Amino acid sequence: MKIREIGGHDVILTDQAFLRREEENEHYLMELDSGSLLYPYDSEAVRPALHEWTNPYGGWEAPTCQLRGHFLGHWLSAAAMRFDETGSTELKAKADAIVDELAKCQSDNGGQWAASIPEKYLYRIGEGKAVWAPQYTIHKLFMGLLDMYLYAGNKKALDIADNMADWFLDWSGRYTREEFNDILDVETGGMLEIWAELLEITGEEKYKTLLERYYRERLFDPLLAGADVLTNMHANTTIPEILGCARAYEVTGEKKWLDIVAAYWKCAVTERGMFATGGQTQGEIWTPKMKLKSRLGDKNQEHCTVYNMMRLAEFLFLVTGEAGYLQYREYNLYNGIFAQTYWRKEKVNGVNTLPDQGLLTYFLPMKAPARKNWAGRTDSFFCCHGTMVQANAALNRGIYYSDGNRLIIGQYVDSEMTTEIDGQKVTLLMKQNRKNGEAAVSDSVNNGRIRPDDPENAGSLPKSVSYILTLKTGSPVSFSILFRIPEWIAGEAKIEAPDGKVYKAAANTVDGSGFCEIRAVFHDNDRIKIDFPIGLSFIPLPDDPDTGAFRYGPEVLVGLCDSERVLKITGDDPAKEFSNDRERQWGTYQISFRSETQDPGITLIRLNEVGYQEYQMYFHVLKKD
Repeated sequence: MKIREIGGHDVILTDQAFLRREEENEHYLMELDSGSLLYPYDSEAVRPALHEWTNPYGGWEAPTCQLRGHFLGHWLSAAAMRFDETGSTELKAKADAIVDELAKCQSDNGGQWAASIPEKYLYRIGEGKAVWAPQYTIHKLFMGLLDMYLYAGNKKALDIADNMADWFLDWSGRYTREEFNDILDVETGGMLEIWAELLEITGEEKYKTLLERYYRERLFDPLLAGADVLTNMHANTTIPEILGCARAYEVTGEKKWLDIVAAYWKCAVTERGMFATGGQTQGEIWTPKMKLKSRLGDKNQEHCTVYNMMRLAEFLFLVTGEAGYLQYREYNLYNGIFAQTYWRKEKVNGVNTLPDQGLLTYFLPMKAPARKNWAGRTDSFFCCHGTMVQANAALNRGIYYSDGNRLIIGQYVDSEMTTEIDGQKVTLLMKQNRKNGEAAVSDSVNNGRIRPDDPENAGSLPKSVSYILTLKTGSPVSFSILFRIPEWIAGEAKIEAPDGKVYKAAANTVDGSGFCEIRAVFHDNDRIKIDFPIGLSFIPLPDDPDTGAFRYGPEVLVGLCDSERVLKITGDDPAKEFSNDRERQWGTYQISFRSETQDPGITLIRLNEVGYQEYQMYFHVLKKD
C-alpha cells in the first residue's frame, strides 16, 4: 500500500521548541495587515484599497518591484496549513476575507486575471524582453488559492484559480513549441505543479494540455540523459519545476515524471554532496559536484532551497520508502529551518546588549568569520520570507507516516498522533526522556534517595538520546511500527518492545533505507523505549578531509569566533579536542563544548542557537608534531 503522511489535526505537537516557532509564525501572520498584503492586487485591478489608510509594504512587495504580490500567496498557503492543524477560526476568517477581495479583483479584471502584476509582463517575456520572473510571482497566488481550497475548504479560492487558468491556456497556446521553450527559460516557479494539482481536483482536459506545454525539455531531457545541467545553475529556479514533475507523477502515474525527479535528486544531491547542515548552494547556485570547499562564503544555503528540497525529499520517501530521505529532512530542519527563522535569545538577567530575536536570514553564511543577517518584519519580503511562513506553519508534518497496517516513525519529536489501523483507533504519545531528573523515581530501599533516570551517566550530559512511546489502543491490535535509525548515532541503537525484547540496529546512511521494524499485538498503555547513542562528530568536506564542521546528533555546532581559526590537534579525531561546557542549567542539559588546547579557547554551540554573534562553521585541522 502507498505510504501516506499523517498530519493535520491528527498530530498534536508537545515539543516546546516546535510549538514556539509555530505560535510566533501564526502571530506574525495575524500581525500583517490584509490591506497592505492586497495592495498590489487592488492596484492592478484599479480597485480602492481595502482600507483607506492602507500603505504598501516594502522590499519585494514595494509597488516598484516586478515581483510585488508574491508574498500573499505564501501567506494564504501558510494560513491554510495552520488552520488544517489547529482549526484557528480567527486566522481562517482573515484568509477567507482576503480570498473574497481577490475574487472582486478578478471580476473587475474581466473574470480571469487575478494577479498582482499586469498581463503585459507575460506578453513581454514572449517577445524576449526582460521581466523579473512574472510566472514565479503568479505561481505563488495559485499555490495559496489551492492550499486554501485543499486545507481550508474555500471553494471560492478554487474558482479563482480555475478561471485564471483559462487565461494561461489561451496565452500559452499562442506560441510554437520552440517559442514557448524560450518562455520556460524565464523562471516559472511551480506552475507545472499547479496544473497537476488542478488536473487532479477538476479532471479537466485543459490541465493535461497545460502540463505538456510546461514540460521544460531543455532541463528535463538532459537530466534524463545523465548530463550535469545543474553546476552553477540557479537552484531555486529548478527545484519548484521538479516538484511539479513529482506532483504530475502522483496525478498521472506516468513514469517519465518520476524519472525526471530521480535524475534531479541524483544530480543535485547524491553526486553533488552537501554541507554538514544538509543544505547546499552558494550565491543561489548549485556548487560543482563534490567541490564545496571553494564555495564556502557569506551566501550559502538559501532558505528557499532548504524548504523546497525538504518537500522533494518527502515525495521521494513516499515513493521509495527509503529512510535516507527522512534523514535529509532532519538535517535540514534543525540546521536550516530552525537555524534561519524565528531565532530567539535565551533570557538572562540584566540588560542584553544585542537584539533578542531574529525573524529570518535569507542565506546561512559558512565562511568564517560568519554572521547571520536578519530581515525586518515589513521591509524585506524576499522569496525566503515566503517560504519562512510556510515552513513554520505546521511543524507537526513529516513526523508520522503509514502504509496500511504499518506505522512509520519518520522524526523523533514530542507529540501525540492518532490514526486508524484495521478499523481501530490507535493513539501514540512520543516523549523524549531528557534524563534531567524529570523521570527520576524515589528509591525506598535507600531511605527515599532519588535514583537517577540515567544511572550510567550519573548526572552528566547523557551519552544517548532516548524516547518513550506510549500506545493507546482500547483493545489489542496487531500491526508493525517502523523506526527510522538515524545516520548520526554514535553506536548501536536499541529499541525495547513492550514484551521486554530489545532490538538492536546499526546506523542508517543518508542514502539508505534503514528502519527497525517491530511487529506485535499491541495493548493499551504498552510502552516502547528508544535509545540512540549520541556524541560530537567531525564531518569533513567531500573535497578536503582536513576541513570540516561539527555535529552533535543531527545538529551542527559552530565556534564563536570573531576571526578564522585553525584547529591544531593531537590524534586523529578533531572531536576529541572538545569537552562538555556549561553542562547543566536549571533543569536542562546544555549542548555546548569547549576546546582543550586551543589558544584562545573555542566554544561550540548549536547553529540554531546563534543570533547576532560571529561564528565559524568549518575548521581546517592541522596535526601537531
